[in-house]
Amino acid sequence: MFAPPSRPRKAREYAEARRLRREQGLPMKVIAKRLGVSPGTVHNWTADIEIAAEHEQRNMRRSRSAAVDTWIEKGRARRRRFQAEGRLRAQNGEPLHLAGCMLYWAEGSKGRNCAVLANSDVNMIRFFRRFLADCFGVPSDRFVMRLNVYLGNGMPIDAIEEHWLDALELPRSVIRKHSINHFPTSSSGRKRNRLPYGVCTLAVCDTRIVQHIYGAIQEYAEFDEPRWLDCNPVKRSTP
Repeated sequence: MFAPPSRPRKAREYAEARRLRREQGLPMKVIAKRLGVSPGTVHNWTADIEIAAEHEQRNMRRSRSAAVDTWIEKGRARRRRFQAEGRLRAQNGEPLHLAGCMLYWAEGSKGRNCAVLANSDVNMIRFFRRFLADCFGVPSDRFVMRLNVYLGNGMPIDAIEEHWLDALELPRSVIRKHSINHFPTSSSGRKRNRLPYGVCTLAVCDTRIVQHIYGAIQEYAEFDEPRWLDCNPVKRSTP
């Protein structure tokens, strides 16, 4: 049996703690915060009380929700810190950094966790690869490459892959599943040879890099875009 404390103030808190636990099934930490006592004290006062099943389920849902909210806010704080790093570096006025960030602003995918750029211009993709490698130290085996190609131009997929791999100086291990169409425009096969090497998508999945770029873009162009902190995430590519 639990006995109330002898001091009147504690006795009132003791009674209220037991009422809140028994009637409302509140978590002990919530009760402790309301009464201005420690969670350990509330545990000692109410450990003998069994709360209703619906109260226990409610408490579990709220606990999970609070944990998710905490996780989301921690992620947002990290992204905000990475953007601040990008803003700071933009103040150095590095030509390659400036050009790469502006290219990404114009052509890059605006995902939350991956830096992605797709284009048929081999020189543009090569520059994007150089920007990521030189400004962020991305090694060649960390890139991911996909192609959107037409095979109605008489070129085999292996030759198209080698064209891009050679131009970008990347190992074959970076290749992921392509999107392949057998005709360039329609089933008639007209207008051949317009994009003989297709469109290349080059990506690096790294939250720090993409948020750094977002921060730098805002610094260079002197504007704020809060939506980039929480834009839809791009799913991380599997090896």
